Amino acid sequence: MELALSICLGIGLSAACGFRVFVPLLGVSVAALAGHLQLASDFEWLGTWEALACFLTASILEIAAYYIPWVDNLLDTIAAPAAVAAGTIITASVVSDMSPLLKWSLALIAGGGTAGVIQAATTALRGASTATTGGLANWLVASGELVAATTTTVLSMLMPILVTLATAVVVGCLLMTRRRSPKAVPAS
Repeated sequence: MELALSICLGIGLSAACGFRVFVPLLGVSVAALAGHLQLASDFEWLGTWEALACFLTASILEIAAYYIPWVDNLLDTIAAPAAVAAGTIITASVVSDMSPLLKWSLALIAGGGTAGVIQAATTALRGASTATTGGLANWLVASGELVAATTTTVLSMLMPILVTLATAVVVGCLLMTRRRSPKAVPAS
């Protein structure tokens, strides 16, 4: 049961990485330092004061940058691969008692994949906001993403199974919506 909970925790935290790359890492660092989260071996560094200072600084800079029109769109190009990497790392950091091959496969597919799908959806939402409002409403998108990242991080630690189920529903809906969206018609 403990393994299943750690996998659910990793997936929930990975979803949060899709909204903001550094907020979930900051949450993990705080929880580990407070003694509320046991990290897998080789990931104890996430629960150090140095890591906390780095993640706090990175979170503040990331949050602030998303409130600057057009910079937020540029940041999305960097955040997409960073979210996948963070989702992979954060999942691997909370899953233990598993062979390295299975652990890293799970971390990449479930953790990185979940973060990537969520990040792609937020990038599309911000692009639509920029196209329709010239970036003037992007602060609403940024605020929603920050709330989602923070809430998902906290709830993942309190109710990992529930958050994983909710994440699976959201990711499934996003993937189904993507499949149903009209394809671009090639010019003749």
